[in-house]
Amino acid sequence: MKIISKKINWNTAALPIIALLISGCSQDISDLYDFIETTKASNVGSVPPIPQFKPYQGFAYSAEDLRDPFVAHIDIEEDEPSSKNSLQPKDRPKQYLESFPLDTLSMVGTLEQDNNAWGLIKDPKNVVHRVQVGDYIGQNEGHIINITEVKIYLVEILPDGIGGYVERDASIAVDNQ
Repeated sequence: MKIISKKINWNTAALPIIALLISGCSQDISDLYDFIETTKASNVGSVPPIPQFKPYQGFAYSAEDLRDPFVAHIDIEEDEPSSKNSLQPKDRPKQYLESFPLDTLSMVGTLEQDNNAWGLIKDPKNVVHRVQVGDYIGQNEGHIINITEVKIYLVEILPDGIGGYVERDASIAVDNQ
């Protein structure tokens, strides 16, 4: 027995099938074309005009007559010692609260006993200390000069940057937390 094979031409066989499929998909799509035309007609966009830029206005810097921030404004005479006053930090043993910066200490209240006012200071380790007028606190030789119910007033001694020292008033208020 002999098998005869015929070659099938797929192009000629597929053509009627494709035509049948396409004819089944043909519908009236005139409503789609109408929708496209009305959308184009109703949404006429416009491009905004290019903004008009103002011409550059130059700025004339006129600070030549002001003090130069990089030049010392304090007159230092060479023949005089740099420290014109006798203000110096005292040579004394440091107290415990002098090991903390002043902004890390907070006042939590006051005590009064026999007309002596005591301030209550909390350090960064949350330990409360009792201070009185004459004690030192803070890292800048802060000497307590007055204690009220709401504030502790002190005077600090700071370097002035040219070899001397200056006094500065400071205070610690009650912390309302």
